[in-house]
Amino acid sequence: MTNALFYRPLLEDLRCWRDDPNRKPLIVCGARQVGKSCLVRLFAGEYPRYAELNLEKPSHAALFRRGLTLSELIQAIMLECRVPAGSSPLLVFLDEIQEVPEAVAMLRFFQEERPDLHVIAAGSLLETALEAAAISFPVGRVQYLYVRPLAFAEFLAVMGEDAAREALFTVPVPAFAHAHLLNLFHSYALVGGMPEAVLCYRDGGRDLQAVNRVYADLLSAFRDDIPKYGRTATQRRLLLHALESAPLVAGSRVTFQGFGGSDYRSREMGEALRTLERARLLELVYPTVQGVPPLMPDRRKAPRLQFLDVGLVCHMAGLQRHLIGIRDLSDVYRGRLIEQVVGQELKAIDARADLPLIFWVRDKAQSQAEVDFLLQTTAGVVPVEAKSGTAGKLRSLHEYLSRYPAPLAVRVYGGMYEEHPVQVGEKTCRLVNVPYYATGLLPRYIA
Repeated sequence: MTNALFYRPLLEDLRCWRDDPNRKPLIVCGARQVGKSCLVRLFAGEYPRYAELNLEKPSHAALFRRGLTLSELIQAIMLECRVPAGSSPLLVFLDEIQEVPEAVAMLRFFQEERPDLHVIAAGSLLETALEAAAISFPVGRVQYLYVRPLAFAEFLAVMGEDAAREALFTVPVPAFAHAHLLNLFHSYALVGGMPEAVLCYRDGGRDLQAVNRVYADLLSAFRDDIPKYGRTATQRRLLLHALESAPLVAGSRVTFQGFGGSDYRSREMGEALRTLERARLLELVYPTVQGVPPLMPDRRKAPRLQFLDVGLVCHMAGLQRHLIGIRDLSDVYRGRLIEQVVGQELKAIDARADLPLIFWVRDKAQSQAEVDFLLQTTAGVVPVEAKSGTAGKLRSLHEYLSRYPAPLAVRVYGGMYEEHPVQVGEKTCRLVNVPYYATGLLPRYIA
């Protein structure tokens, strides 16, 4: 990936891990091509000594298959990677670790016997490959970091929009920056957050045709991965259909039976979608019927599908021409695109946790209601609607507020920041209206 070593805020998470006296081997999780290896290599520049092994390479994999003691293995790694001797900190990066189960098993010994070593492991299809091989990471002896597509703030940094990024991090955003940030967010929704696509957009004169070629290649790579997690021809057909259909229904609730206009049954299609979920290409977002913690997802109800990246959704669904010059994302794709991109921004808020998204429903024959997202905050559960329109049209949000205590409610929309009281029955609640380009900063707005 050309010029891929640009700054990412995840470096701060890696530095916190490095400086933690109780540091354990770190597993960097994420879908293909979200920038896991590039992030670690950028971080490695802060170390005086660094060893990188790609376990798809036979000579590197063989080091872990020779039955060496940990001490012998470390010496072999240093020889293979030409690491100078010394007492300065050493970072060991084990890329594509899912290819060698022996390397996964060795992580516990790094933690127990050599906690002075800084060990990071990463790989594509980690969960899927480890499940197929019936192995798992040592429980309690590793830590996790989740790498996702670039969030909007990262997109601004890559694009060189430093003034816009500074305005974004001003809470609330100053009025003079609103229109510019809105236009930039529409570009972000168009291009997405896959690092190679963003770099191509920046370096190629903002040429969308070049971005489309990147996404076509990336989707071909996803298709080429199908044999890695589909053992039979039937499973591979199901997975391919699920992969090609999922972006077309992103942001909407789905049923497994007949998914994507097929004649596939619920059980087999459900398993295919869950496999892609383990590969981190999508998330099945289940609703809850509760409004107080713990928020238990109801897996008997239809989930909403959240795809990996909004740029891939726009590419596959042919939405790009509809986004050029758009004023409000809520008007595109029957409102589903705004739910996809808001969900993507919410997932990127915390890189150290992989908390599932969740939304609220009330399925009654005469009174159906649905709130797009529920956020669990230190202040309590906060309902979030991604909508256009006036506050008076937020019927589902009012329904939720009439039933449950909430410190406030949030509407994410295309307008400017404002907050005001709303009357719900005999209660007065506070409604905070946040521009959707500031979704990644919702914790600050709520605080």
